Amino acid sequence: MLTIGVTGGIGSGKTTVCKVFKVLGVPVFHADQEAKRLQNENNEIKDGLKSIFGSEIYDKMGQLNRQMLASFIFNNVSLLQRVNQLVHPIVHREFETWSLLHHESAYVLYEAAILFETGHFKNFDKTILVLADPDQRLARVLQRDPLTKEAIVRRMQNQMPDSEKIQLADFIIENNDNQMIIPRILLLDNLFKSN
Repeated sequence: MLTIGVTGGIGSGKTTVCKVFKVLGVPVFHADQEAKRLQNENNEIKDGLKSIFGSEIYDKMGQLNRQMLASFIFNNVSLLQRVNQLVHPIVHREFETWSLLHHESAYVLYEAAILFETGHFKNFDKTILVLADPDQRLARVLQRDPLTKEAIVRRMQNQMPDSEKIQLADFIIENNDNQMIIPRILLLDNLFKSN
């Protein structure tokens, strides 16, 4: 079974691409959703975050205060790296366990916002980078999230540039409104199933 990492900048449409693969019967592991779940349920992560940020990082119900966490790590690269070093290995362990449930599949997808930034892309057989023009990405996120234009632009600027990601990716899917993604996805699906 092949493991394929799927990534792309905010608003690039990686989730949409993964939905098409799902329709084709491909199992998809959403790493960012799993990380959020584990931050509230996994004691190793909870204890680690409390030791870094203090126990008040969790509320009385044991739920992570995401706004507080974001305020700590937004402009602090070293704190962000510490959080990533704590969370990502545990998420990957979850992925390995999840993958065993799908061993009959020719391949599985691992969707994550930061795959190249963490070096985690090296753990996969192949990677897919989903790209879209900055204006389209901005418009998509403005429609989807309750964020200001300035906040979205800051997030886009804080991510690794697409030019660097292109150098690391095995395959690219262009996801602009004037381009058809389904033929490209079908091509990759056939390629992965034939391996």
